Amino acid sequence: MHRYWIALNNIPGLGPTRIKRLADAFGSPKGALEAPAALMLEKKLIPPSSAAAFRDKERLLAEADAQIEKCRGADVSILIQTDGGYPMYLKEIFAPPPVLYVRGDLSALSGHALAVVGTRRPTSYGVSCTRSLTAELCKSAVIVSGLAVGVDTAAHERCLELGGKTVAVLGCGIDRVYPPENKGLAKRICEHGALVSEFPPGTIPEAYNFPRRNRVISGISCGVIVVEAGERSGALITASYALEQNRIVFAVPGPIDSPMSMGTFKLIKDGAVPIRSSSDVFEHISAASFAPLLTAPPQSIRSEPPPMLPENEIAVWDVLSNDPQRVDTISETSGVDIPQLLAILLNLELKGFVTQIGGQQFRRALS
Repeated sequence: MHRYWIALNNIPGLGPTRIKRLADAFGSPKGALEAPAALMLEKKLIPPSSAAAFRDKERLLAEADAQIEKCRGADVSILIQTDGGYPMYLKEIFAPPPVLYVRGDLSALSGHALAVVGTRRPTSYGVSCTRSLTAELCKSAVIVSGLAVGVDTAAHERCLELGGKTVAVLGCGIDRVYPPENKGLAKRICEHGALVSEFPPGTIPEAYNFPRRNRVISGISCGVIVVEAGERSGALITASYALEQNRIVFAVPGPIDSPMSMGTFKLIKDGAVPIRSSSDVFEHISAASFAPLLTAPPQSIRSEPPPMLPENEIAVWDVLSNDPQRVDTISETSGVDIPQLLAILLNLELKGFVTQIGGQQFRRALS
């Protein structure tokens, strides 16, 4: 099965969305490769520029087989979506990459992950924030970034310094490193994490590859942290993909007169969660999707009733626990109707005794 996915992935002009449509239309990647190119064109499933490749199917499969052998010899793993090692969060997005090339520790892709991204030209403040946040988060999560200079490099390096696992997603083939000055860092990541690419080996780092790279960064992760970003930073593209993928976007507030704060200011204005430390991240990550982060937070969950609360608020607080619960569940358990319950939860949240996780889910707040 791998050879058919690889063959489709190697065809210029096809991306994950078109490959998904082809596989869906013809039942499998094998069915897509065996279908007449004229039919694909008629159904507008492929661009005219890709038609010639489909007319030479034997060559496509021979190249896929050669690529498999070459990767095996270079210690590069090839994953398709049905493989156990394919990242769990990435499977959830629309049209996941049909093929991933991985060099390094495959187990780094099976853990819960957070992306830390930002500008290639961070200020000293941005580097300091990146290192501080990464030091806290890498104790509980795999740190994902894009191997770029600046914030990405600072996040990868700090994670490695502390013995954490980190994943770098590339905008080129797995057999290349971009930027070239990060070759040493890429080697260390392979030893204590993984390099990942959806592009066939040999792919050069063209500018149009990097939005796809950013889509994978957010897709692998359950949340994206933007440290510093200018108005046109690529980190904002990653944040945009994260929102499309139903991920939580976090942004570090910066000095209002810094150009590198313009992007993060816009993200916060548009609804990103402002953070100062890992505890802010822990409070907003869903327990259902990211339980390991909540097993050892830097502060404990309240277990004793808050003092001097009205009886109706204590009644609601009593039915809450460490795990998020939906409003309708809380209403049913407490016997409080939803309109009144929402007012009580708002009061408890303003007093700091309850935290809203999102999707109208609430739990007891950190003490």
